[in-house]
Amino acid sequence: MSIEILSVSELTLQIKSGLETLFPQVKIKGEISNFKRHSSGHSYLTLKDEGAQIAAVIWKTTGNRLAMTLKDGMNVVAEGRLEVYPPSGRYQLICTSVTEAGQGALQQAFAELLQKLAKAGYFNAELKKPIPEIPETIGLITSPTGAVIEDMSKVLERRFPAVKVLLYPVSVQGANAAEAVASGIGYFNNTKKSSHRPDVIIIARGGGSLEDLQVFNGELVANAIYKSVIPIISAIGHETDLTIADMVADLRAGTPSIAAELAVPDSQELLRHIDNLQSKQESLLLGKLDGADRQIYSICSSYAFNRPLLQMQQFDDRLNTLVDKMSSIIKTGFSEKRESFASIHQQLMMLDYRKTLERGYVLVKKEGKFITGTKKLHPSDEIELLFHDGVLPAVISHTKLP
Repeated sequence: MSIEILSVSELTLQIKSGLETLFPQVKIKGEISNFKRHSSGHSYLTLKDEGAQIAAVIWKTTGNRLAMTLKDGMNVVAEGRLEVYPPSGRYQLICTSVTEAGQGALQQAFAELLQKLAKAGYFNAELKKPIPEIPETIGLITSPTGAVIEDMSKVLERRFPAVKVLLYPVSVQGANAAEAVASGIGYFNNTKKSSHRPDVIIIARGGGSLEDLQVFNGELVANAIYKSVIPIISAIGHETDLTIADMVADLRAGTPSIAAELAVPDSQELLRHIDNLQSKQESLLLGKLDGADRQIYSICSSYAFNRPLLQMQQFDDRLNTLVDKMSSIIKTGFSEKRESFASIHQQLMMLDYRKTLERGYVLVKKEGKFITGTKKLHPSDEIELLFHDGVLPAVISHTKLP
C-alpha cells in the first residue's frame, strides 16, 4: 500500500482542520511566562506547567475586557480555542477570557448565590430605600487605614464639612472580615445611642482580585445589607468591579470617592440654590405686593367702591333731618303737654278744699275723721277746726242749736 505524498502545506492544513475541529473550546490552567504586550494592543504569552507549555494570544478586544493586569509568574485559567498557525507550523491558544487560578470556583459560587438572592427579591428596585438628600450623620464601614478613608474624608470635607462621620473600623478581606462588616451594619441599625445612629451607611474598600472582594460576594454581608433599615451605599473596588453587596445595596457607587460624592450635597451649590430660592421668593413677594397695591388702587377708584360712601353721606343727611324733625315734634308735644298739665293743675287747684276754706268755711275733724253733721258730735267731744290758715282745737259744749 502506497502512502500519499503530501506537501508541507497540505499536511499542515489537515492538522489545522482536525485539531481545531477536535478542540473548538478548551480551558487551560498554567503559569504565565514570556508575557509581551505588543504596540498593536495584542498580547503574546506562554502558558506552562511542570511538563509542557503552549503559546497563547490575547487579542486587543479581549485584553481590554480583562479585570486584571497579567504578568509573568501568575497562575491563570485561560479559556479559548486552539488554532494552528501554518507559517510557523505550530499550534497556539486564542484566549477569549483569562482569570486567576481558583476564580472558577468563586465565580460558580457567585453565580449560584446571585441566582438565589435574585429569586428571593434581594435586587428588586422597589425595595431600594432612598438616600437622604442632606444627611446629618454618615456611618462608614471600612478599613481604618489606607487611601480609601483618606480619599473619602477629603471629598466629604470639600463638599459638606458639616456632616458627622462615624467610623466602624473593619478588615475588608481575609478571615472574619465578612462577620466584621455584617456586625458593623448591625451595630448602626440596633444601637440605642441616638448619636451613633447614622442617616446613611457607606460600605467601602479599594479594588482587588475576585478573592480579595470575596467578603462582599458572600451571603452573610448580603443578608445584613438587605435587612438594614438604614439606607446603604456600597462602594466596593473600582468601576469595573461588581459585587453582590453592590447589587443588594440601595445605591452602588463606582468608587469610594464617588460614594462620598453621592452621600452628601455640595454645600456651595446648596447655598447658591438657597440664594436663588430667596431671590425668587423676594421677587414673587414684591410682585404680589405690587399687584395687590394696583388692585387696591383700582378698587378705591371704582364707582362700586365709592357708591357706599355717597350712600352713607345721603343716609347721614337724612338722619340729621329726621333727628331735627323728631326734636321739633318732641318739643312741640312737650309744650302742648305742659300747657295741658297747667290747665289741669289749675282746675285741680280750683277744687282744692283749702280754696273753699279761704272763703270762710271750716272743716271739723273728730278723732282724725271729718264730721259732716251734728249727730256725730256730743258734749265734751274734743274736735279740731281746720281753717284755711291753720288748725284750732275745740270742745263741744252742747249739740243743740240756739
